[in-house]
Amino acid sequence: MKNLKKIQLRIFKFLIPGIALISIFLMGCSKNLFYPSESIQEEMDKAVQGDFDGMIVYVNQAGKSSFYSAGFNNREEQTLANPHLLFRIASISKLYIAASTAKLVAEYSLSLDQTLGSLIPEVKGEIENADQITLEMLLRHRSGIPDYIFEPGFESDTEESYLSSAALIYDKPADFGPNKRYAYSNTNYLLIAEILDRTLGYSHHEYITNEILIPLGLTNTFHLYSEVDSNDVMSGYYKGYDPDLKSVNHTRPGGSMIATAEDVGIFLRALIDGTLFSAEEQAIYTSVYEYEHTGWLGGYTSIARYHSDIDAVVIQFVNTSSKEWFWLKLRGIYKRIVRILENEI
Repeated sequence: MKNLKKIQLRIFKFLIPGIALISIFLMGCSKNLFYPSESIQEEMDKAVQGDFDGMIVYVNQAGKSSFYSAGFNNREEQTLANPHLLFRIASISKLYIAASTAKLVAEYSLSLDQTLGSLIPEVKGEIENADQITLEMLLRHRSGIPDYIFEPGFESDTEESYLSSAALIYDKPADFGPNKRYAYSNTNYLLIAEILDRTLGYSHHEYITNEILIPLGLTNTFHLYSEVDSNDVMSGYYKGYDPDLKSVNHTRPGGSMIATAEDVGIFLRALIDGTLFSAEEQAIYTSVYEYEHTGWLGGYTSIARYHSDIDAVVIQFVNTSSKEWFWLKLRGIYKRIVRILENEI
């Protein structure tokens, strides 16, 4: 399992937004361009005949929701995928943390200009530039703080404090100076979760539940694997590695949440259309974070996006992961699904 984790962490380094720049080339080689699918279900059925074990797609468009599934939930038991299964949404979790932070900034519990060193004094002298890095830079991935998940001592399944995980990058040189450029780092959202907990005086999980999940009626969204019935969670597989990865726990903030595709879709639309936020909160959120996200964990890949030109929220879950070329295939299929929706208008 440790060897698998090392492989997965090396692969994750490639899964950054810039990878989309070469996806057009690989998509050009796809036979799907010559034999395009006429429906979303047909596109998904093609996908699970190749590299994907199972797939879920949720579409909310112009007030109507549609659910699709293909392939296997559990390939050993040959149980079929179900569009209402729970799924590890990985870094899509960061949207919920960013939304919570925007709410707390709007009520003046936090300020975007506050520095990391003032909010978490213990990291001064441990994280380079802690007195210059602001909360806004953490939110926008412009801090320059190295990513702790690539450190040899990282364990995803731990009950230790968030700062115990952050300590893996203590005394490491910054990747770049504060606000000099963008570089995705999970450490940013690990530290934000610590800031939220200290500001609230209780777990940010509880805040997300009370301020986001309950108001939106998201009864199929959870913070940790320990909160759910494992039978309700879709199995996860890594190409070339046989065991089901469903039980590999992930407890660190910004990557731990579990939800149905429908719940993610409802949340994403509410994030965008003003249902979740006041006007002030909306403005703050818009200034610091995006309205879409991808997710990647061993065995689980996901995309959550809103397409304003067709008024469609499209959520795609695939219970398979592999090297960077696999991620390009996943993006290609997502783009073809969106194209099918565009052609239907």
